[in-house]
Order: sequence, then structure tokens, then C-alpha cells
Amino acid sequence: MRILGIDPGLRLTGYGCVERAAPAGAQPRGRSPDRIGLVEAGVIRLDPRSPVPDRLAELDHDFRALLDRLQPAAVAVEMLFAHYKHPATAIVMGHARGVLLLAIRRAGLELIELRPTEVKKSLTGHGHAGKEQMQRAVRDVFGLPTIPKPPDVADALAVGLCALTRYDR
Repeated sequence: MRILGIDPGLRLTGYGCVERAAPAGAQPRGRSPDRIGLVEAGVIRLDPRSPVPDRLAELDHDFRALLDRLQPAAVAVEMLFAHYKHPATAIVMGHARGVLLLAIRRAGLELIELRPTEVKKSLTGHGHAGKEQMQRAVRDVFGLPTIPKPPDVADALAVGLCALTRYDR
């Protein structure tokens, strides 16, 4: 199963596509000791100087192209998190998230929504792990030579990995 993990943003939207593949020669029945592979990861970069409607249109275009290219079976998106000190950030992030959710539905893909604390706990054992801890955990899971940068990439990969391990049964 191939899952695309998304960390929504209006400047950087991180994405990480992961998949579970049965080992060579494995029988297709039941749960076998599957491998988890990294298909592709990166960010959709949007110009923060552009008006929000223009960034949303660009996000929609680039995200739909990503869906067409990667052909995931499902898309996992991090739920909105609002810090009490920065409520406006959650409102603006809601715009980006709405564009992404609409594109997912229009593509007819399964949507998996995950809380940030659930994603962090699944990867590090601690629901309030910091950015660097998440980057190191993602590096270790996939055996990468360096930590994924920017942190949005690691977050998206963590979202995809959490969805794959929890919902691909």
C-alpha cells in the first residue's frame, strides 16, 4: 500500500510518500514481515509574498500534479493544531488544509487525518517530541544518511509512516 503523508502549510507544504512492500518471494496471505520504503519526499514551496488566494491556487495545482504522479492509495494529513499564542496561524493554515482536503476528495482517494501528538508518539514514543527529535527518528527509520530538511519533510514522512503502520492492516 502506498500512502502520501502531508504537512500542510502556506509557505511550505511537506510531503512524504511511503509504501509497504512484501519481501521478494513472500506469500500474499496474512501479515508478513513487510518492508516500509520511501518513495519520494519534498516540499511544495509557495511564495510568502504572494497573496493568499494566489498561493492557494498554486498549492492546488502542484498538489494535484503530485497526486497524479505518485498515485497513492490514501493520503494522510496532519490535523490542524492551534497554539493559544498564535490563533491566526491556525486560521491561515486552515485555508491550505481545505484546498488539500478538497483535492483529495476530488481525486477519490481515502483520507486519513492524524493528530500531531499521535504522529509524534507513533514515531518517538513521546507525543510532544520536538522538530529535531522527529527529524532524527525519520532518518533512523528510513536509514537516511542525513536528517530530512526542512522539518516539513520529516513531518510529512512521519504522518505517512504513522498512517501506514496504523491503518494498513
